Amino acid sequence: MTNPSHSTRFLLSWTAVGILLGLILVVINQHDDIEDTQPHIIHSPTLAPPASYAEAVNRIAPAVVSIQSYHIQQQKNALLPDQTPTSEEDFKIRPNKGSGVIIDPRGYIVTNNHVVAGASRIDVTLQNGERLEARILGLDPDTDLAVLTTDIRHSPVVSIADSDGAKVGDIVLAIGNPFGIGQTVTQGIISATGRDRVGLNTYENFLQTDAAINPGNSGGALINSQGEILGINAAIFSQSGNYLGISFAIPINLVLDVVNQIITNGSVIRGWLGVEGVDLNEQMLQRIGLPGIQGVLITDVFDGGPAEQSGIRVGDILTHINQQVIRDVRDVLNIIAKGRPGDNIEISGIRERQSFTSTAVLGQRPRI
Repeated sequence: MTNPSHSTRFLLSWTAVGILLGLILVVINQHDDIEDTQPHIIHSPTLAPPASYAEAVNRIAPAVVSIQSYHIQQQKNALLPDQTPTSEEDFKIRPNKGSGVIIDPRGYIVTNNHVVAGASRIDVTLQNGERLEARILGLDPDTDLAVLTTDIRHSPVVSIADSDGAKVGDIVLAIGNPFGIGQTVTQGIISATGRDRVGLNTYENFLQTDAAINPGNSGGALINSQGEILGINAAIFSQSGNYLGISFAIPINLVLDVVNQIITNGSVIRGWLGVEGVDLNEQMLQRIGLPGIQGVLITDVFDGGPAEQSGIRVGDILTHINQQVIRDVRDVLNIIAKGRPGDNIEISGIRERQSFTSTAVLGQRPRI
């Protein structure tokens, strides 16, 4: 017969072991629950350093030139402001710095009109330091473009991008000669495309960028990350005259159209309708009883011009040209300018509160 005291000790020992195991399991489960509530940290792989754009720059840099133009100005005598100049001392030479791009293997250089217009002499400095004199082949103040010709012996070849394919967010590089310090590269992105109504040129279709552009960059290249030229740097949005984060470039597709016309014709040929007008506003529309209408109110029709011959009258409101909606005067300018002399255009509008349509044959826009 088993001793009762030994049985009791046996049961108590195993009971203690069971309790201890139970406590261990509880602690383990609590630890697992705590771990499940902790954030799971995922360590990202180390990112590669940013790609270099040296290859892209090297493709285009030899085609980007520095421009120094010289403008003769009459020196005014405060005591004799109306005095007629009689000697060289009555004049001074004002230099103007800018940039340009060799756009054609024949040595043609494109730059901005405001860099070279009215210059008595133009010097071009290549990336290798060679200095040449340039001559103006043609100017187009309406787009602020100019084409120069030089006697470059070995013209670098540039790669041309399709600027119509430029997208907001694309990486771009601006290359030029800011402040005349020498060829400089800045980086940014395309901030906007098709930017117009800026008030800089008659015809505007800018690529907007935040790449730094400063005085002297005008006429330089805006390129993509492959080293293809996207546009010609033209202006900045600034009251101080220095870079504030908003810069504008003329798309290369528009540039090439102007350049090719200047090389072929010596000037740019655009369509002309022969009217003047003003933008409609709500006050005008309320006064004439046509609220909500978009269009341009015709204020003048040139004698013998295409508009007069087509029956357009002062007081007409143009709402569509070739079925394109007219929002303001700039729309009319841009649509007509894309045409060529002799092109037929269809005009829709409102005359004395009645709809009308007319067909006009475009003339050639007079040179200013």
